[in-house]
Amino acid sequence: MATSQRYANGSGSQRVTEVAREEIYFRVYQSFGHRRDCGTVLREQRPDLPLALALVSWLSIARNTCITMKKPLLVLLIPGLILVVLLQVGFWLTRPALHEIGAPPTDLPIRPVALPSQSGSTLRGWFVPGRRGKGAILLMHGIHANRLAMLARARFLHCAGYSVFLFDFQAHGESPGHCVTFGAVESLDAYAAAKYLRRQVQGEKVGAIGTSLGGAAALLGREPLPVDALVLESVYPTIEEATANRLRLHFGRFGPLLTPWLMLQMWLQFGISASELQPIERVQTMAIPVFVIAGTEDQHTTVAESLRIFGAANVAKEWWGIEGAAHVDLYQFAPPAYEERILSFFARTLH
Repeated sequence: MATSQRYANGSGSQRVTEVAREEIYFRVYQSFGHRRDCGTVLREQRPDLPLALALVSWLSIARNTCITMKKPLLVLLIPGLILVVLLQVGFWLTRPALHEIGAPPTDLPIRPVALPSQSGSTLRGWFVPGRRGKGAILLMHGIHANRLAMLARARFLHCAGYSVFLFDFQAHGESPGHCVTFGAVESLDAYAAAKYLRRQVQGEKVGAIGTSLGGAAALLGREPLPVDALVLESVYPTIEEATANRLRLHFGRFGPLLTPWLMLQMWLQFGISASELQPIERVQTMAIPVFVIAGTEDQHTTVAESLRIFGAANVAKEWWGIEGAAHVDLYQFAPPAYEERILSFFARTLH
């Protein structure tokens, strides 16, 4: 039935609300009815439709209930307004961070790369060839950042002879995408980038550095990341803890109470459950050397949480707690010590 015909059979705001709900439900069914794969969902243009449906349905129920019970509409609209606020928090946490990067710096022999990923995005990045036989390092940035955040690391690693590949995750920098998924879909990007780097340096060993989101993406793939050594910086152990920490920082001590709702919203919006975002479980099955780094003053991923990541690893491992550092660029916080420790780790594990 056409929309104009449905309007003719009703009157006033009640019919408008019903029409809106029916339209949204129809589009939700078309977009999501038979698909729960998160990569497919992210390629849709309207990932917010299930949540919009929930909101419109609530407004309709609130209005009809108030009419039946002869209560002020505001009584039931207040929970609806709270729902709107919660939706906005969820959208804010998963918002894309698309930015134009511009021309590559001229002090490195950079080769621009456009790499297809199973996430549905085309990853934009820079490959920097190094000395033959030295090995290569994959650099993966944090949430709402891009490859520029890893450029300083690329410089000192290239000076040491390594080939380097730095890229933008989907929904970051110049790589298209609709929303951030805290490592779930980004793990497909990490895998594509690692395979690309392997092809560029055939026969050589490959290491990787993942900061925050980048570290989670390195761990959460369906298959192990094809690298020979891994550095994890400020990586959350579970998505529940990561969310609760950020809500506490922005909304005070009661903020973490919103965590269950945001877990539900993530499932409704992307088809991703909290059980899929547990990096600490993946660390236990790693088969390559790992170097865990964290700031002792980090409130987004606390040092205690990072120590749990370190403790869960059952392989050759190293720990470095950087005194006084928060959830910041740990290389910029302590450049000489960072370079020394990173180069030492890769010298032992890639040669």
